[in-house]
Amino acid sequence: MTREIQHFIDGKAFKGKSGQFGDIFNPNTGEVQARVQFATRDEVADAVAGAKKGQAIWAAMNPQRRARVLMKYKMMVEDQMEELAHLLSSEHGKVIADAKGDLIRGLEVIEFACGVPHLMKGEYTESAGPGIDVYSMRQPLGVVAGITPFNFPAMIPMWFMGMALSTGNAMILKPSEKDPSVPVRLAEIMIEAGLPEGVLQVVHGDKTAVDALIEHDDIKAVSFVGSSNIAHYIAQGCTKHAKRFQAMGGAKNHGIIMPDADMDQVVNDFLGAAYGSAGERCMALPVAVPVGKKTADEFVARIKAEAVNLRIGVSTDDTAHYGPVVSAAHRKTIENYIQMGIDEGAELLLDGRGFQLQGHEKGFFIGPTLFDHVKPGMQSYEEEIFGPVLQVVRADTLEEAAALPSNHQYGNGVAIFTRNGLAAREFAAKVNVGMVGINVPIPVPVAYHSFGGWKRSAFTDTNQYGTDGIRFFTKIKTVTQRWPTGDIGDQAFVIPTMN
Repeated sequence: MTREIQHFIDGKAFKGKSGQFGDIFNPNTGEVQARVQFATRDEVADAVAGAKKGQAIWAAMNPQRRARVLMKYKMMVEDQMEELAHLLSSEHGKVIADAKGDLIRGLEVIEFACGVPHLMKGEYTESAGPGIDVYSMRQPLGVVAGITPFNFPAMIPMWFMGMALSTGNAMILKPSEKDPSVPVRLAEIMIEAGLPEGVLQVVHGDKTAVDALIEHDDIKAVSFVGSSNIAHYIAQGCTKHAKRFQAMGGAKNHGIIMPDADMDQVVNDFLGAAYGSAGERCMALPVAVPVGKKTADEFVARIKAEAVNLRIGVSTDDTAHYGPVVSAAHRKTIENYIQMGIDEGAELLLDGRGFQLQGHEKGFFIGPTLFDHVKPGMQSYEEEIFGPVLQVVRADTLEEAAALPSNHQYGNGVAIFTRNGLAAREFAAKVNVGMVGINVPIPVPVAYHSFGGWKRSAFTDTNQYGTDGIRFFTKIKTVTQRWPTGDIGDQAFVIPTMN
C-alpha cells in the first residue's frame, strides 16, 4: 500500500477528507513512493483556528523561554541530521551532502533566532517632553503563513519558522507537494522540543490551500519563495486582502569573469554553482559572462573539459556530484529549454538530454549541458531554466558585462571574479541586483544579514531572515507616557535619602 502523508495539525497527524492527493516520486527510479493529502478550505480554516488558540499561549511566554525551545530544536535536528538528510534526498533527489547543506543553512537561521530576546528589544527615550517618556515595543502579528518551494524543503521552512516563531507568532506552513516529508518531520521535532501544540501547523495542497491562506482574515502575513509568476500572484492576493507579504521569485544569476581572474578558481566555482544540486537553486550560477575573447575561449574550453567528467548518480551515491531533478515534468521543461537554445542559434557544446543511469533508466536524470554564444533577447537566456544548464554570454568590456545582469528581468544574485579591488568595488556598488558575490559564486548572505533579490526576483520591501525577518514578523507599538504629579493619596511614597 502506498504511504500517505497527512497534514500536521494541533500537534498530531490529521487525516484530510478532500479525497485529493498528489503523487510523490522517487526521482532516482521514477516510481511513485507516496502520496500527499491536499487540504480543503475548511481544513485550512481548522488549522488557522487551532493556531490562533496556540498563538495566545506562545506569545505570552517571555522571549527567553521561546529561545530555549529553538535552542533545543536546533540540537534535536542536529542529532537527527543523517536520518533527515536521507529522507530529504529520497524525495528531492539532491545528493546527501547537498541535503545536509540544506538542513545546516536552515539551522543557521534557527541559531540566529535564538537571539530573539535582544532582537525584540524596543527603544526608550526619557524626558522626550516635560515629564514625558516615549518607548516602543515589538509585538507578534498573530497567525502567519509560510509557503515554501520544492528545492529547499528544509532550509526555507526553517527560515520561516525561526523568524515567525521566535517573535511569538503561530505559523501555518504549506510546503511543496513534491517533497513534503521533511517539513512535516521538522514540525514534529519542534513540538517535541517544547513548542505548544497548534503553534506550528502543516497543511498540504495546491492552489486551493494557497488561496485559502491568502484570503483568511486571521492570517496576518504570508511569506513565500517560489517562481516569479506565483510570487506575483501571492503579492497581488495579499495586497487585495490587506496583509503583509514577502514574495520571493525566480532568478537568472550571472557570473562576470574578468581577464585577471584566477581561472582555476573560476572553473571550479562554476562546476559547483552551475551544476550542483542539478541546478535547482535560485542562487545557482547558470550564466557565465567572460570579458574578452581570450578569457572566453579559455573558460569555455576548460569548463567543457571538466563538466564532461561530472559524475551523475543516485542521491545516495557519495561519489556523485549531483543527482536527478525532482520530477519527469521538470526534466521535460529543462529539455525543452535546451532545444529552444539550439533553435535560437546558441552553440550547444554539451547536451545532457537523454542521459540514463544504468540500473535507474526511469530516474529523472539529465546530464550537464553547456551553451556558448548565447545572446541577450534569446528566450532561453531571458527565462529561468532551473536545471544543470550553463549558458555563456560573451562580453568585450566590464561595462557591457555588468549591463547584462543589471538589465535582466531577474535581480537575485550576481558574482564577479577578479583580482582588481577597484573594479569589484565599482561593480558591487552599481550593479542592479540584490545580492553580490566577489570571487564568491553563490553569495547567499549569512543568517545575521538577510536574503533578498530585486526586480522580478522579489515582490517585497523586506528581505528574508536577519533583522529584516524580525521586522517583517512583528509590529511596532509606541507608547508616550506622563505620570501625574502631586498628592496621590494612600499610594503616595517618599524616595529615601541618605538623611
